[in-house]
Amino acid sequence: MDLAYIPSPSTGVINLGPIPLRGYAFCIIIGVFVAVWYGNKRWIARGGTAGTVADIAVWAVPFGLVGGRLYHVITDYQLYFSEGENWVDAFKIWEGGLGIWGAIALGAVGAWIGCRRRGIPLPAYADAIAPGIAFAQAIGRWGNWFNQELYGKPTDLPWALKITESANREAGLYHPTFLYESLWCVGVAFLVIWADRRFKLGHGRAFALYVAAYCVGRAWIEYMRVDEAHHILGLRLNVWTAIGVFLLAVVYMVVSARVRPGREEIVEPKAAKEAADKAAPKADGEDADVAEAEDAVTDGLPDDRKDADVSDGDAAHDADNGAGSAAKG
Repeated sequence: MDLAYIPSPSTGVINLGPIPLRGYAFCIIIGVFVAVWYGNKRWIARGGTAGTVADIAVWAVPFGLVGGRLYHVITDYQLYFSEGENWVDAFKIWEGGLGIWGAIALGAVGAWIGCRRRGIPLPAYADAIAPGIAFAQAIGRWGNWFNQELYGKPTDLPWALKITESANREAGLYHPTFLYESLWCVGVAFLVIWADRRFKLGHGRAFALYVAAYCVGRAWIEYMRVDEAHHILGLRLNVWTAIGVFLLAVVYMVVSARVRPGREEIVEPKAAKEAADKAAPKADGEDADVAEAEDAVTDGLPDDRKDADVSDGDAAHDADNGAGSAAKG
């Protein structure tokens, strides 16, 4: 008798009248909110303006969802296009199936469009949102718990995940790979935050660190999973993907550090211009106050008298200086 295990929810959907509330969708939405919220805080700290991260996310998030779904459908096409399957299910994103590789790749395209429209360098934006994306992944993985999917090999560990029987799964206790990846993503987020503060990462290197660190965890977690997947040379496709993306991220960090060391001084030209404009009127105002005071002194006097007053004032000033010098002597 198993005394300790992680139970699975009896259902992943709660019907609020005619409206179905799906746990998987909630996890994705909450993850996106956290990524935008925390990314906004980091962007402001880097010198950007509030709201910029959300404005660009309007482009990045839809692109990311489409990319994630495309990657899943392409790499697991047999689930939708083989004999006996319904291809319409490929559009049922609420039932699960988002490939992080496609989400990041196409999401980056959307972010690039948003950044270009605002005149912002994409690498700086990517550095700001990198930890937030890792936190979002940590939250999003709990959607797999609601759907009872993507679990690992059978185990009798105290933290085993209890899976109930259905048409596509066998009841039993399995490794909770969703939990392993969720915890790993939290660790990746804190690693990026620490490294960014310690080494002042810039020009996309904080984002590259997030990608590399995530790939390390995804490789061993993916190896534990038992769901159907394509294999190449005995390894699951996503393991090879993790290895390839990891190498690309490391190469980028090394090359970027040599070609563009340091961190961007200005991440949002608009914010820098607004700061300069706020400072400029203050200096101009001080000069205007001095000019107004001088005009008030001579206001209403004839032009020759104004000149005489100025000369008298200068003569008096010289006389005072002379008297002061004589006293000192």
